[in-house]
Amino acid sequence: MSKPTRRAILIFAIGVPIAILMLAYDKTLWPFSLDAGALVLIAMASDWAIGFPKRLLEVDFALPERLLVGEADFAVASVRPTRHRLATRFDLLLEQTGEIEPPAPVAITLRPGESARRELRLLPTRRGIVRIEALWIRWKGPIGLVETVRRIGVGQSVPVVPNVRAVQRAAIRFFSRDAVLGNKAQHQSGEGSEFKALREYMAGLDSRTIDWKHSARHKKLLSKEFETERNHHIILAFDTGYLMAEPVDGLARLDHAINAGLLLAWISLRSGDLVGTYGFDAIARQYQGPLHGARSFARIQQATAELDYHAEETNFTLGLAELTIRLKRRALVILFTDFVDTVTAELLIESLERMASRHVVVFVTLRDSLLENTIDAAPDGFDSVAKAVVGHDLLRERNVVLERLDRLGIHCLDVASGGLSVALVNRYLAVKERGLI
Repeated sequence: MSKPTRRAILIFAIGVPIAILMLAYDKTLWPFSLDAGALVLIAMASDWAIGFPKRLLEVDFALPERLLVGEADFAVASVRPTRHRLATRFDLLLEQTGEIEPPAPVAITLRPGESARRELRLLPTRRGIVRIEALWIRWKGPIGLVETVRRIGVGQSVPVVPNVRAVQRAAIRFFSRDAVLGNKAQHQSGEGSEFKALREYMAGLDSRTIDWKHSARHKKLLSKEFETERNHHIILAFDTGYLMAEPVDGLARLDHAINAGLLLAWISLRSGDLVGTYGFDAIARQYQGPLHGARSFARIQQATAELDYHAEETNFTLGLAELTIRLKRRALVILFTDFVDTVTAELLIESLERMASRHVVVFVTLRDSLLENTIDAAPDGFDSVAKAVVGHDLLRERNVVLERLDRLGIHCLDVASGGLSVALVNRYLAVKERGLI
């Protein structure tokens, strides 16, 4: 499709009052007034004739096999070389559907006898399916009077999966110290409850590790050495209700939780523990039993990728009771969820109290940066003061709930999205070091 550009319309529009003035001045000049309009039309026709021919445009388009939620990737458009003798600038724009940031037009210049290549940014905001319907291409003639637009159908879908790239980077840093040790079995000393050996007590060791019975028998102080325990069950429980679908820092709360949970899963599997997943809201949506070994990470990743967003309110009584029934032995349950106030959190507290009597529970929520900014912002009117007061009340009620959970022996994490992964791994390591599982 070809059409006049704004420049052509502007030139033609300027010529109209000039023609009227010429007729007003002298009626015999009417042929010249018509010539001005005809000249513009001839210039437009010439611009279209010497511009890039639509039939010569050949474009190769490539999409990535998958997209990682919250991380940008690129589609690649390549224009093949042609025999056209003029350099031409093309504007490219994707026609896309799904939970993805709106596309931005990009420019590419095709020079005579050369090909041109351009990347188009894709940034999904939720997991699911993103569909690229078409690629729109627009270019102008040499003098910019005619614009041609062509739509090239693509019709391809790309799955959006949890972001494992951050997991890979963090795992490389976390396990880099093992590179010089090879693949032999390693027994790591720690402060767990798994007995390793006796050694002679020395100054600086914890006096609580002294074995008084064996010390009396050998007539010298002996202390116990413990080994880091393995084969613990770690359950990543994800709340998939409507609160977890709300965006925080450009990404849904559920996706922040999944990204942090995958990092913890990888570290736990490499440490010898078993990891399982559980998703629930109004009903139990999914359960993946604890798996062992680093090779199981792909199955855990697939299980989290299948967790969908739901617009229903979470039933903590049913969801956590179902999980408790499925767990046959003591486990570390990491619950990713959110709540609004103390009233909606009452059933949550009761359910967690029953679960904490049998298992170790880590309660994970994301701190809302927008709420904190509203409270801390300098007031500039009555509305801002009212918002700050309401925000302060919500934050106070939130802290009350977290304090009640802490008194029940539940480990609480309420951190910003950027520090969630690090805080979660540190809490996992602290729980193992203290031998609480």
